[in-house]
Amino acid sequence: MRKILASFILIFTTTGFCYAQADTVVVNNQKIACTIKEITPDAVKYTFPGEDVINTVYKNTVQKIIFKSGRIQTFAESTSYKTIANVMDYDKVTITSVESEVRGPYKLGDVSSKAKGTTTLSNQERVKERAYRKFKIQAAMLGANIIYLSNQRTEGNKIGYYSGSPSETNLTGIAYSNILPDLDKFKRLVGTKTKFSAEKQYKLGGSDSDVSQDDINKLFRIDNLLNDNGIVYIEAEFQGEKNINKFQLVNFNENNFSVAYKDKDTAYNIVVRL
Repeated sequence: MRKILASFILIFTTTGFCYAQADTVVVNNQKIACTIKEITPDAVKYTFPGEDVINTVYKNTVQKIIFKSGRIQTFAESTSYKTIANVMDYDKVTITSVESEVRGPYKLGDVSSKAKGTTTLSNQERVKERAYRKFKIQAAMLGANIIYLSNQRTEGNKIGYYSGSPSETNLTGIAYSNILPDLDKFKRLVGTKTKFSAEKQYKLGGSDSDVSQDDINKLFRIDNLLNDNGIVYIEAEFQGEKNINKFQLVNFNENNFSVAYKDKDTAYNIVVRL
């Protein structure tokens, strides 16, 4: 009995010792056992156990490093980005025009926004604010918490004797997120079930002044789950939508999940009850 107990203690001690020999990098809620080689102003460099090849990950995607000494280091670059739980969290979306700030996060798609005044006396700043609001809403519909602003064009009111035009703001950019939904966790949550009920629809058209919210009750049937470079897509049948059968998984919890898709110039976010 003593020999068996001693063996268990040895195994436990050895396992703990081996684990303690590795640093741990937490990226996109995944833990990477490794050896930290260098932390630069932009990146973390590490090697896998038993390997010499140096791997690099940008700091703005690293939640924290747990060193083998027990010390934990977090990074402001990552923690400054907030979690987008639903479309109405759009105010948490960060907009940047600095390209280096989106090195590392995952690209979710292109976003654009346009706002135009109703008369030549329209307040130019309010028109611009409306354009930025729509910009953030469209990103939040994808689950993005960062937008790289690639272009902004603003024109003021033009008043002429015979004709004029109201102020207008056009924005284009790319939506990113530093954290993506975990496909394996989603599979475990869904299990073998394939038929669900979509209960809410968010809709934002190119010419819409704001996002619309509608309660719905439509069938959402999952046919397949795909992983495309970390982004999870769902092949599914959505009642009433014949042209779209592929949806991006935006986020999920124990009660529901949401998907996004675009049809022409209109963006959609659908909340599906589990």
